[in-house]
Amino acid sequence: MHRGDVLRLSPPATLSLLFLGLIGTGTVLLSLPFATTEPIGLLDAAFTATSAVTVTGLSVVDTGTGFTLFGQMVILVLIQLGGLGVMTFAVLVILLLGQRVGLRQSLLLREDLNHTSLGDLLRLVRIILVLVIGAEVSGALVLAVHWAPTMGPVHAFWEALFHAVSAFNNAGFSLWPDSLTRWVDDPVVNVVISALVILGGLGFGVIANLRRVRRWSHLSVHTRLMLVGTLGLIIWSVAATAVLEWDNPGTLGALHDTASRLWAAWFQGITTRTAGFNSVDIGALHDDTVLTYISLMFIGGGSASTAGGVKVTSFMVLAAATLAFLRRRHEAVVFGRTIRSDDILKVLALTFIGLLVVMIGTFLLLLTQHGSFLDLSFEAASAFGTVGLSRGVTGSLNGFGLGVLMALMFIGRIGPLALGFLLATPSTARIRYPGATIQLG
Repeated sequence: MHRGDVLRLSPPATLSLLFLGLIGTGTVLLSLPFATTEPIGLLDAAFTATSAVTVTGLSVVDTGTGFTLFGQMVILVLIQLGGLGVMTFAVLVILLLGQRVGLRQSLLLREDLNHTSLGDLLRLVRIILVLVIGAEVSGALVLAVHWAPTMGPVHAFWEALFHAVSAFNNAGFSLWPDSLTRWVDDPVVNVVISALVILGGLGFGVIANLRRVRRWSHLSVHTRLMLVGTLGLIIWSVAATAVLEWDNPGTLGALHDTASRLWAAWFQGITTRTAGFNSVDIGALHDDTVLTYISLMFIGGGSASTAGGVKVTSFMVLAAATLAFLRRRHEAVVFGRTIRSDDILKVLALTFIGLLVVMIGTFLLLLTQHGSFLDLSFEAASAFGTVGLSRGVTGSLNGFGLGVLMALMFIGRIGPLALGFLLATPSTARIRYPGATIQLG
């Protein structure tokens, strides 16, 4: 491909190539002999790199024991770059060097952040820099101080930094083979990790709006939708986990006091939608809880955030449009504002494509792998939502199955950006056709 051909690529295509390049670089680095404690295959290295860049957290090699300090540092850098977005990081470097950001870089950045305008992009990037450094450093320091008495200061700081970065970027990678189950009833770990997950999953645009505006009525409709939707989903997920799993001897029922069960329900309810950490055995969940978690993973987090899924605001717009239909209204209204019909069409298309991708991925896994329908469906939804939770089947998948998950992770991270670009490109029809009457429902 010539340089001129690259310059003519659309921003989503260019971003896809950048992410693929980052995955390729990560694969090479993780394949080096000194990156792992034991040699791993190229496929395992590629799967780990893909999972890190797409901030998913699914793994076939235990991060804490399978990779050396160098390998863990590579994974951490891939998580940070993947969570921020390749172009966001590139623009940050350009700004730090005092250089000017060109129009093409701004267009790429707009797609990387899933933003609609170019006007306030650079200000948003500066806010992102402050937010990322402040949140990750603060979280790492609190965890390091908490863990230092039992781990020692140096080890505690590395563990704290890795988990703080992983949590803020909603990646779900952990240096412990049982994720965070050993801290199931630890208030400090539960609060810090949950706060980082929520903050990273809200979206950089929401944080910037909250930073500028203090009054609820003056916040943007997007910010209010995101806050209300996030709060509602948190209440739903935490309550569902508590109610459905309270007496399950494999999860909450194994904890001996009410406080521990509440902490576990809180943590799992928070992290299931986006982050992929677990403090209980996911493989021991009841089937009704598993189905609930699949729906939460499909919804995901906020636009222009480190989370995946079809996004909370998409879910809220669908709910508002459905409510308008049930009330026999011609327009969907939220917070005194009408949702544009093209935005509703965009959400419908995004949701339909997301469902189609997950269904195809599940079908391919069922066709080629050994496992129950529920376990493989859970795996596919987790990969597409870039969540990283698993019911223990990731390591048993063959090469084709791992390839399906890698494709789902990549589509889940890149696909919505490309779809947004295509749907945001207006085209004026030269011919108007007469309306048709179609029987629906």
